[in-house]
Amino acid sequence: MPAPFSDGEVTVAVVRQLNVGDVYQDWIDGVQQQADELGIKLDVYNADGDNAKQALYMEQAVASKPDGILIGWGFGDSLAPGLKLAEDAGIPVVSYYVQVEPSENVLAMDQGDDLMMKEILAQMLDHTGEDADIIYCYVPGYQALDNRDVEYQSFLSEHSGLNQVAQIGVVSSNTAAETADQAKAALTANPNVTAIVAPWDEFAKGAVLAVEELGLQDKVKVYGIDISTADIAVMTKDGSPWVVTGTTDHVNVGQVSMRTMALKIADQVDGNVLSIPPAIITQDQLRAASIQNMDQLIAEVPDLFTPDLMRAPWMAK
Repeated sequence: MPAPFSDGEVTVAVVRQLNVGDVYQDWIDGVQQQADELGIKLDVYNADGDNAKQALYMEQAVASKPDGILIGWGFGDSLAPGLKLAEDAGIPVVSYYVQVEPSENVLAMDQGDDLMMKEILAQMLDHTGEDADIIYCYVPGYQALDNRDVEYQSFLSEHSGLNQVAQIGVVSSNTAAETADQAKAALTANPNVTAIVAPWDEFAKGAVLAVEELGLQDKVKVYGIDISTADIAVMTKDGSPWVVTGTTDHVNVGQVSMRTMALKIADQVDGNVLSIPPAIITQDQLRAASIQNMDQLIAEVPDLFTPDLMRAPWMAK
């Protein structure tokens, strides 16, 4: 085993901006599972969506002198002072969906956002045709959503018959419910809408609530990103308008994040950018295989599980 793993206990600070929702719980579960396997002690700081709190926690994490810092979501501007402190202290950083430039000290991770967005939009086009009114869920400033928005804007420019009648979305501790209220208002004001592009599962769940409450399941379909056991239940229930999602398995992503952190600590990583390969999951696929949870989905779509990605031989139990 490489140093410092050969020298005793290794400690990693996990500084999370977002921690409420299925995706974030799955991710930290995967982080913890892999840390346990590697004998890594975790100190977890949850900012509850508060950027100022995350910035403070980042500085506190550096002051605790861990072997590495893993950041889950966040804004580069607010984290910049803490990132500079980490660099000065020689503490390596792995960031997952943080708006920060990769560097020698910071390895940046994400999913294949362009691939996911491109595919769900292609499937939407098959349903709506070239001339349709659509609603778009988006809040700027979040790296994952910004990455997906680049592909969305390109898609709109290539299909001029698609008419975005409203942009909705909110990021909060109650995103789904607040997005549902916005979606109901937008659907009521725009009765010709046939699709809602919701590139985050909390957005998608809110859109589904709105469509169902207005009784528009046969007319309006939802195109999402991300999946969890709870999302599978929403997609597969009778009459659900959520018909496709682009995704990775965030338990797996959490595991990859921690293995990447371990390799970064051991100075065994070449490069500073890592993108997790995604898959496209359809409602028909879930129903045909009677899939009810993530374990069953991974058995059906094994590419969601990448146990060999960022794994070194010394990591074997």
